[in-house]
Amino acid sequence: MGAAVVHFEITARDTKRAQDFYGTLFDWRIDTNNPLNYGLVATGLKMGIGGGIGPTSEGSIPQATFYVQVEDVKGYLDKVVRLGGRVVIPETVIPNMVTFAQFADPEGNIIGLLEGPQVDPPEPKKPPRKTAKKKSPARKKRQTAQRNARRRSRR
Repeated sequence: MGAAVVHFEITARDTKRAQDFYGTLFDWRIDTNNPLNYGLVATGLKMGIGGGIGPTSEGSIPQATFYVQVEDVKGYLDKVVRLGGRVVIPETVIPNMVTFAQFADPEGNIIGLLEGPQVDPPEPKKPPRKTAKKKSPARKKRQTAQRNARRRSRR
C-alpha cells in the first residue's frame, strides 16, 4: 500500500499577506486560531486535501510543499538518506498537534512527512434499503380484480 499526500503548505516571509492573497484568490477560509497562528486552509469542499499557510523558518526561502503521511517519520528519513536525498528538517514533534519532517530529494525538491496511520478512513454507512410494504389481503384482492377487469376490457 502506498503513502498518501495529505497536506500542503505554503510558507512566506509576510504570512498575513500570503494568507490574504491565497484566501482571496481561491476563496479559502483561513483559520489562524491556534497557538502557532498557522493558517489552516478550509476550502468548503469534500474533494482535495487540506493545507496551511505559515511563516518561513529562520534563513529559509518561501516555498510550497506537499506532505505525505507515513507511520514512522524517522524511518522514512533514514530511507531518504539511503536513496540519495537529504534531511532538511529532522523529525519534529509539536506536542498534541503533529510530528513532521522535511527532506530534499536528489533534485533538491522539498517534500514533507507527517506521522500517522496508513489506513483508509472507514467507508460511510449506506442508508438501509427500503423494503416494499406488504400488501394487505384486501388491497391485494382489489388490485387483482382491477387488473383482471382491464384485461377483459382489452379483449
